[in-house]
Amino acid sequence: MIRKKNRNTWLYGTLVVTLLSACNTADKQTSDNSDKKEAFKVSVDSFADLEILRYQVPGWEQLTLEQKTFAYYLYEAALSGRDIIYDQRGKYNLTIRKTLEAIWNNPKIKQSGDEWEKFKVYSGQFWFSNGNHHHYSNDKFVPTCSFDYFATLVKSCDVNLLPLHEGESLETFLAKMKQVIFDPTFEPKMVNLTAGIDHVAQSSNNFYEGVTQQEVETFYNSFPHTGQDPEWGLNSKVTKVSGKLIEHAWKVGGMYGAAIEKMVQWIEKAIPLAENDQQKKALSLLVAYYKTGDLKKWDEYNIAWVQDTAATIDFANGFIEVYNDAIGIKGSYEAVLSLKDLESTKRIKAIADQAQWFEDNSPLVAEHKKKKVKGISAKAITAIVEAGDAAPSTPIGINLPNSDWLRKEYGSKSVSLSNIIHAYNESSASSGFLDEFVHDAKKLERMKQFGNLGSDLHTDMHECIGHASGQINPGVGTPDKTLKSYASCLEEARADLVALYYIMDPKLVEIGVMPSLEVGKAEYDNYMMNGLMTQLTRLKLGDDIEEAHMRNRALNAYWVYEKGKKDKVVEFVKENDKTYVQINDYKKLRGLFGELLREIQRLKSEGDYEAGKNLVENYGVKVDQPLHKEVLDRYAKLNLKPYKGFIQPKLVAVEENGKITDVKIEYPTSFYEQMLGYGKEYGFLP
Repeated sequence: MIRKKNRNTWLYGTLVVTLLSACNTADKQTSDNSDKKEAFKVSVDSFADLEILRYQVPGWEQLTLEQKTFAYYLYEAALSGRDIIYDQRGKYNLTIRKTLEAIWNNPKIKQSGDEWEKFKVYSGQFWFSNGNHHHYSNDKFVPTCSFDYFATLVKSCDVNLLPLHEGESLETFLAKMKQVIFDPTFEPKMVNLTAGIDHVAQSSNNFYEGVTQQEVETFYNSFPHTGQDPEWGLNSKVTKVSGKLIEHAWKVGGMYGAAIEKMVQWIEKAIPLAENDQQKKALSLLVAYYKTGDLKKWDEYNIAWVQDTAATIDFANGFIEVYNDAIGIKGSYEAVLSLKDLESTKRIKAIADQAQWFEDNSPLVAEHKKKKVKGISAKAITAIVEAGDAAPSTPIGINLPNSDWLRKEYGSKSVSLSNIIHAYNESSASSGFLDEFVHDAKKLERMKQFGNLGSDLHTDMHECIGHASGQINPGVGTPDKTLKSYASCLEEARADLVALYYIMDPKLVEIGVMPSLEVGKAEYDNYMMNGLMTQLTRLKLGDDIEEAHMRNRALNAYWVYEKGKKDKVVEFVKENDKTYVQINDYKKLRGLFGELLREIQRLKSEGDYEAGKNLVENYGVKVDQPLHKEVLDRYAKLNLKPYKGFIQPKLVAVEENGKITDVKIEYPTSFYEQMLGYGKEYGFLP
């Protein structure tokens, strides 16, 4: 609900990156050998609609041994929860993954030929998406190899290495897998946000079983709502037993207990090495939360965590974002381990330091503004490892905690992932995307010159002041209760609009984070082009928009386009039978962004469900099909992949006489080998 999840693949870089096949390279590059001799290769593989990248961890070698060891323990804790996200995204996903692993690890299988290559692509897609539903569209994807070929692969495996239930025959197992893997009509949508349906029953995630949306909403409406309550339901699966709804908590001794126990063991090893008492307190509370499943402990942990602003090593670990739940209650497991990027922190800190000014000068009505913005801790970070819902597709900005009342009373941490952004920028060098979709030479030059900075500032403000702005009226419920399935989209739209409104404000020039308003114009050109046209490269022809971030961008772009039509603020123009987006009046466009921001804050503050629903359904869902076809045809000629994700760095502990004497960092180059290695090392759930 509060992060900008995926950087656009067309953002502009400055270096040419050589695309190289992972299967033709060495397995790894370490920080102290080959990477010093040759340029670091960012882009290492591609398949389906995906490009696989790597990122480096500058600053690692400057850490003390104690800091490295502390990070190593939290690294192991992060990856120990990896199985959880697979099961959360679908109850058959671990069965599928273990089957794929058995096939890949079988030395008897000849890994070549057309059918194998098709199976290999499916395996890569599955690992990238943490399951068999696309990581972004949430649509089910199926192998292009034949079921008969798949069955041959399975039959060649040692039956003891296959995930068969007790007493289950291989024939019965294969019949089940045929439906689960190959039938596109079986559990077709991981998150289904189609209007007018039962979003719980029609979504195939594993947060609920045998219950309806109405039953779930009634169940959670019976919980206390005092305005300072935990995020009820965040860490459990709901089923029905003897006619009553029951929560199965994700905790030690509960659901996912085997993985969470491993996570706790590693966190407990890290606690004595914490950099300060506040960090030690936060980690101890995180352990208490995982042991008890008590959501009040989760709040206590967040309060302690947000108040630790001094540490170099930081972490986010828990059941956090609710995008994978159509009704926005259940948190997906994720972990991000990082170290502070001191130089890049200067820009985002300059924005955070002015948070009260931004709030006071926003276009919101007075009663919806915060009278006092509590401590926003803003910094740029260097990711060390990401896991769960944060990998392989990663956020570029994070703002936590999610709880509105905690943010109001205790503040928030807002971070920009500088090394991830750098890797995205490098991978997008010389893509030809802008030349294809921007027809105005002056605007094209401006976007190439200022596009990276404009996008970075947008992300900083989206996370830092966007999510932290505004307040809910007294007595009004939290957005998951009032705005329901539209809450995530509207919150992302609201945070985007804060960034868009202020990126054309001279205040940013005054505080030294951008040289001129030309940066803001470059971001307006990019945002409108993306929201009105180019993000459609991520959809199949004929599909509506369902992903929350795509909906929010379309909502914002089409609303201002429609409201500014009379004055031709923004236009679609044709040139040589190609469609382009043209902004004619940047000042009026800023005013329209401000009007929409005021309205979306109003409906959040007042809990106006119907107004929120109408905004999303009228502006954020439907697609102009002829325009969509044109965009897809033009994009296909560029031979680009619309989605990117990452191989994670690997931390390796060096031990002497049972004591860690160093922690080395390696940069693997094979996505497939990393996924298979993770399966062996961190496969704790059945």
